[in-house]
Order: sequence, then structure tokens, then C-alpha cells
Amino acid sequence: MSRTQHAPAPVSGSSAPTEAELLDFVRRTAADAALVLSLPLDPEGRTWVRLDGPGGCEAWLIGWPPGTGTGWHDHAESLGAFATARGRLRENSLAVRLPAGGWKNLELAEGVDRSRELPAGRGRAFGRHHVHEVFNESASEHAVSVHAYYPPLPLIRRFSRTGAVLRLEQVERPEDWQ
Repeated sequence: MSRTQHAPAPVSGSSAPTEAELLDFVRRTAADAALVLSLPLDPEGRTWVRLDGPGGCEAWLIGWPPGTGTGWHDHAESLGAFATARGRLRENSLAVRLPAGGWKNLELAEGVDRSRELPAGRGRAFGRHHVHEVFNESASEHAVSVHAYYPPLPLIRRFSRTGAVLRLEQVERPEDWQ
């Protein structure tokens, strides 16, 4: 699914949005009840609608059926932020910067795992090279969230994880998800 919706007023100014401005945008947009309710929800898979984001960023409204998630991934050189508009999401992340390329398997050191719960109204911003997975743990309730990235995503690297070993599985480009 892909269509553009208008979101709350964008960040003022013509410079690139900061992490704080992206976080402000996703929080304000997540609070727009009419926009959140306009997202068609599918019981089988995630749904999404592209939004008009601030300062040329890429922004999305995403619906998460019970038990769905992203798997481990990063957003390359993009800053980002997301906020839960409805339901509750969990984010697991790694406090480590991955090498830019030239590897397939990477052994992670102890103590790099982080986890946070994001109920409706909560959000978080992150810098470049942020590695995480986001999922809806609920067995019965949809979740909805708003995401923004700047610059627009040049690629997403997808990973699998077994214990302390992270494996690069796939590199997706914008044409793969738009």
C-alpha cells in the first residue's frame, strides 16, 4: 500500500531536520487521531502510508498487526525517529556501530543489547547507523506508529541474529519498498 497523506505542519526553516525535530514531528503526527484512524489495517500484514515529512525527510504511518515486526535492520546514513500512535511497540537495539561493509558475520560483544517499550504517545530518535528491530508483541491488538528519516533512506540492511552472531542477509533499496 502506498499513498501520500498530509501530516501536521512541518518543521520550519530550510535546513536539514535534526533528530529532535524528527522526534517532534513523529510525536505530533502520532497525536493526529483522524490521520491514525485513516490507516487501513490488515489482520495479516503491516500496512503503510507515506506522509509529507519536514525538511525533505521520508515519513511513514505504519500499521502493525498482532505479533508482527521488522526483524533486525539499520537505516544506513539516515537519522530517524518513530512514535507509537496506538497500541504498544517494543524496540530491541544494539549499542554498537557496525562496519559499513565488507562483512557477512559479526560477533557482538556482551552488553550491547538494549530494549525499550513504547506505548502510545512515546517515541524515540536515533542517529546514523542505528541497528534495531521493532515489533508488536500483542497477541490481539494492532499498533500504529509514525516514522521519519533524514536524509530519505538510501538503503536498509537486513540482518539475522543467532546468539551473539549478527549476519548480513539482504540490502534493500528504495525501489524495493515503495
